[in-house]
Amino acid sequence: MNYELVIGLETHVELSTESKIFCSCGGHSAANEPNDCVCPACSGMPGMLPVMNKRVVELAVTAGLMLNCDINKYTTFDKKNYYYPDLPCAYQITQLNHPICTNGCVTLKTSAGSRDIRIKQIHMEEDAGKLVHGGKYSYVDFNRTSVPLIEIVTQPDFRSAEEVVTYLNKLKSMFRSGGISECEEGAMRCDVNISVRPEGSEAFGVRTEIKNMSSFEAIERAIHYEAQRHMDALEFETEELVQETRRFDDASGKTMAMRNKETESDYRYFPDANLMPIIIDDAWLDEIKAKKPAAVDEKAEDYRAAGISEKEIDMLISNHKVSKLLDDIVAMGCKAKDAAAWILTDCAGILRKDGKTLNDLTITAEKLFAVTSMVDRGDINRNAGKKILIAIIEDDVDPVAYCKEKGLDKKFDASAVEAVIEKVIAENTQSVQDYKNGKVKAIQALFGACMKELKGAGDPAVIKTVLEEKLK
Repeated sequence: MNYELVIGLETHVELSTESKIFCSCGGHSAANEPNDCVCPACSGMPGMLPVMNKRVVELAVTAGLMLNCDINKYTTFDKKNYYYPDLPCAYQITQLNHPICTNGCVTLKTSAGSRDIRIKQIHMEEDAGKLVHGGKYSYVDFNRTSVPLIEIVTQPDFRSAEEVVTYLNKLKSMFRSGGISECEEGAMRCDVNISVRPEGSEAFGVRTEIKNMSSFEAIERAIHYEAQRHMDALEFETEELVQETRRFDDASGKTMAMRNKETESDYRYFPDANLMPIIIDDAWLDEIKAKKPAAVDEKAEDYRAAGISEKEIDMLISNHKVSKLLDDIVAMGCKAKDAAAWILTDCAGILRKDGKTLNDLTITAEKLFAVTSMVDRGDINRNAGKKILIAIIEDDVDPVAYCKEKGLDKKFDASAVEAVIEKVIAENTQSVQDYKNGKVKAIQALFGACMKELKGAGDPAVIKTVLEEKLK
């Protein structure tokens, strides 16, 4: 018998805010040591009341707009009751009755064709803490407690592991480019709800949930394993399928039972009386819409039209900070393709030497544009531009002042260049002879000597052309 896979996802995304959702403690990335980013409110001390972070609402609405959701102008919070050591209040503040976004849709393109995935809802909630197990003891780190999350709940519209991974990668690109979340280091976690049914059947099979997964590769492996387990149970009666929560063991590649699947009534939801309803009026919604970033697909197409390579497009789309820097200097007048080369090749190379990545880039658009402009106008050559760029990244210098101080804007006329080349030829007779004897690479030594004499201020193309003419 042929079977059909049915999958729905619950994706938890940690929002990029400066503070937690209900208190002024810094977000999860602000912590350096266990429990150093905790206050009486987020650690569940008696008498402390939550205060809503406005930025969380704005990011949740932005996510909803990007996923084509209806934005609910009246939204409330509820308490989800359960006890666990990393949940200090013994309840989680979340949204059940009036989530902030509903009825969305995202289109996927896979090897099987296009498919629309319906978004049931997006709701805001607080994260729990973290348990650290070691030796005889388990320790609780509350730094992550009350860090803001959105949970994106889909309808059971996925039919393959490929569709799931494609969807998650699309979410990741959208949220990164939109400044909603970096989606890294546990900031994007997924619960996979999976069942199997005979092909052509409309009834759902027995559903199991694989909890708290963050690796896309592990999610794909878990789906393949669990789908086969269900099909074996239906086809060969290897076991009785029950509705339950399972975890995936990466080492063995298998899922294992954790507990029976809870239902909504198990959590005893009730409205949170400490938080007033949030009303999103037309003016506020229009303000959020005006700041909504361009869709990832549209942005990628714009970059493609500008001649930027697919590899560079992937790097830009996946990094909101870098993409914004490029867009800013393009708005100032720099060509997009040139801007991409300066950022993704030159800046990245300079940072790499110090063991850093583009996430550590702090250069302003104004300073980078000043460098690219000087090169484009011919005030300096590209080699000099890179020297200025290094000084900006390492010491945050003023590009124009540094250029003048180091004499990098010094112009050399044709006669000056010719005189330097003649001097180099006269002082490097062996390299000249090697070149004449057919060793073409010998010209590189002569070229390097010329650039050294000119202190990088000459135009490399002009120098190479004159040098070749002189050698002939």
